[in-house]
Amino acid sequence: MSPLTIIIIASWFAGLAAFAGGIVAWLENSADSVIKREFTHGVIAFGGGILVAAVAFALLPQAMIVLSPVSLAFIFCAGGVLFCILDAYLSNRGDTKAQFMAMLLDFLPEALALGAVFGHDRRLGVLLAAFIGAQNLPEGFNSFREMGTVGVSSRGALMALLAVSFLGPIAACTGYFFLQDQTKLTAGIMALAGGGIMYLIFQDIAPQSKIRRHWIPALGAVMGFAVGIIGKQLIG
Repeated sequence: MSPLTIIIIASWFAGLAAFAGGIVAWLENSADSVIKREFTHGVIAFGGGILVAAVAFALLPQAMIVLSPVSLAFIFCAGGVLFCILDAYLSNRGDTKAQFMAMLLDFLPEALALGAVFGHDRRLGVLLAAFIGAQNLPEGFNSFREMGTVGVSSRGALMALLAVSFLGPIAACTGYFFLQDQTKLTAGIMALAGGGIMYLIFQDIAPQSKIRRHWIPALGAVMGFAVGIIGKQLIG
């Protein structure tokens, strides 16, 4: 099997994990209860923990090597400011989708990186695809539920998550053909996405994970970050 074929399949399946998470959220139709609220808020916290891990272990390490401290800080902060403006604009329209935006900010730069590194290290590319898929599953679950709260139909939410899966191969192929030797550009894209994700985590995602007088759901963030640690150890 050619490297390009493996890249397309691996990145598509990594994206399909978000769709699978949406399917799980759609099928989950039990009556509301304290346990269900703790579970759903725990999944939100889990997704937030994974996103923090993605910033720390997947998006920023290479940028910290390639970019100067000033450039890195400027681009990272620019990502936060950009998504602050976008979040405020969408909120004023009553159309905020922080979980969905964070998932895209996480998935697309990592898919670019997957394609960029695959030509040099096939094993690393496959492990990165598995890591991306593990991140996308809870993020898809959270995104589906979030879109439902702002009036998006179940069918529309699932179609949006399915469409995201096809962006994976496009981004990965772009990285494979155009970014293998463009280390600074790739690092800049990942740093920009990292800043946007950090803004969304603390503005929208982390507050949603808390339940008054319930402490267990926040442990989901610890577990999500632990998944990132394991992924980092495997990837190296």
